[in-house]
Amino acid sequence: MIDVILGLQWGDEGKGKIADYLTPNYDLVARFQGGPNAGHSLEFEGKKFVLNTIPSGIFRKNTLNLIGNGVVIDPVRLKEEIGRIVNECPDYSSRLLISKKAHLILPTHRILDAASEASKGEAKIGSTLRGIGPTYRDKIGRSGLRVGDILEADFQKRYDSTVSEHLKQIEFLGYTQFDLEAEQKSFFEAIEFLKTHQLVNSEYLIHDMISQGKKILAEGAQGSMLDVEFGTYPYVTSSNTLTGGVCTGLGVAPKHINKVYGIFKAYCTRVGSGPFPTELDDEIGEKMRQIGNEFGATTGRKRRTGWLDLVALKYTCMLNGVDDLIMMKGDVLNGFDELNVATEYSINGEKTSQVPANLCSTDVEPVYQSFPGWSSDMNLSAGFDAMDDSFKNYVEFIEKYIGSKISVISMGPGRDETLSR
Repeated sequence: MIDVILGLQWGDEGKGKIADYLTPNYDLVARFQGGPNAGHSLEFEGKKFVLNTIPSGIFRKNTLNLIGNGVVIDPVRLKEEIGRIVNECPDYSSRLLISKKAHLILPTHRILDAASEASKGEAKIGSTLRGIGPTYRDKIGRSGLRVGDILEADFQKRYDSTVSEHLKQIEFLGYTQFDLEAEQKSFFEAIEFLKTHQLVNSEYLIHDMISQGKKILAEGAQGSMLDVEFGTYPYVTSSNTLTGGVCTGLGVAPKHINKVYGIFKAYCTRVGSGPFPTELDDEIGEKMRQIGNEFGATTGRKRRTGWLDLVALKYTCMLNGVDDLIMMKGDVLNGFDELNVATEYSINGEKTSQVPANLCSTDVEPVYQSFPGWSSDMNLSAGFDAMDDSFKNYVEFIEKYIGSKISVISMGPGRDETLSR
């Protein structure tokens, strides 16, 4: 049985905290897509950790963690990430498994990413410059290198051939701001480090666990509105961030997918370029950013902020087959006098509750419904029914509009700041 946890907006919804919160119920947590462009933040016992590639169950001592075949891995960044958690998890290597079919991010992938973005000028898509897009392009183009390849005798030869092709592309783009020799030194040191870990045929491992009745949590990265098929294309990531990505990203049949947990913020954020119908480029948006500390966990970039968009949220719930909703950062809206929620879009004077096929080229005006704000101090310990009536009305309106129950509400970053309904 595989349950799925994924983001329903443009990423940064708080998946790391909730994956960590749910992990005690699972035998394995598996990442199924994305790469080090993700930043999953976890806080407990006064400590904060940011995970980029490692699944969020790594801090739970009885849980295995798998980096699945759908993930792209930067060996250098993975080594750095492990260095950040090793004091807290000295036994991590006994619980961290890496798929041999996961693709490798090479130094020239990162350089290509920077070269491509620089060449676009004002048409930049807002890449994190982590080499994610070029790595997925090589994967689709059948010229990528995978984790299992590092164990082969001809790995160096294949690496050199791939890099040679990349350098031709970089030269064509006229990009010169890189030191490949220095980056390659770190890369090959990280490759040797990677060889000391458990590299596995992950699809067999997962099927063996399913046959034994084990419980698996598939952890997504980025958000549903960044899906390469159904997101705000071309301002999207390079992988399938939806539930369907679990099947290809872990090698499992759809019949094994059980419950889908969809995570969203009580408001909206977005990093980088692309459409954002409910964006607040004003004092209210800046207030949300500062209170919510809306700066990228991986990149440090300012996140754009805006009101909750229920049109987009219902769309991603439909695409993912969401069973339970999880609302994050309700505390960030504490003390606001009034809140708005987009319930429709107005396009050329016509109202619709559907996301247009091309949100990038469609002039969308959000239609809002207003709600009174709630107090700045709410106690979770007495349960949902004892909370501020305005807050309860906000939650219940979302549930009615979407047609799914909000089963968990987070009112802060800590494990103990979480209300299960």
